[in-house]
Amino acid sequence: QLQLVESGGGLVQPGGSLRLSCAASGPSLYYYVIGWFRQAPGKEREGVSCISISTDSSNYADSVKGRFTIFRDNNKNMVYLQMNSLKAEDTAVYYCAAGNSRSRCLQKGAYGYWGQGTQVTVSS
Repeated sequence: QLQLVESGGGLVQPGGSLRLSCAASGPSLYYYVIGWFRQAPGKEREGVSCISISTDSSNYADSVKGRFTIFRDNNKNMVYLQMNSLKAEDTAVYYCAAGNSRSRCLQKGAYGYWGQGTQVTVSS
C-alpha cells in the first residue's frame, strides 16, 4: 500500500521560498505520476504541479509557472516542490498525491493516493 507524507510547510514572508517534500513508502514511485495540490479555506482543491516519475515530464498551473519547480529523487522515493517568490495567495494546505494519468495530472480526480497535507502560510 502506497503511503505519502508531506513536510516542509511553514510561515514565510512574501517573496520568500519554501521546499516541500513528499516521501513515499511502499512500492516504488517509478510508474506513478505525482501531483502537488493545494486547498485554501473555502476554496476547491486545485492542481499546482505534477511530474511523471518515469519520464520526468512535468506540468504547472499558470498561477505558479516560473515560480515553482517540481523534481524527484528516485533513489529516495521522494518528490519535491520548490516554491520561490511566494505570494499571499499561495497560502493553503499543500498535498501530494499519486496516480497514473499524465494527461489529467492537474486534476484531483486522477489520483487515488493522498498525503495528509502540510500548511503553507505566506504573510508579513
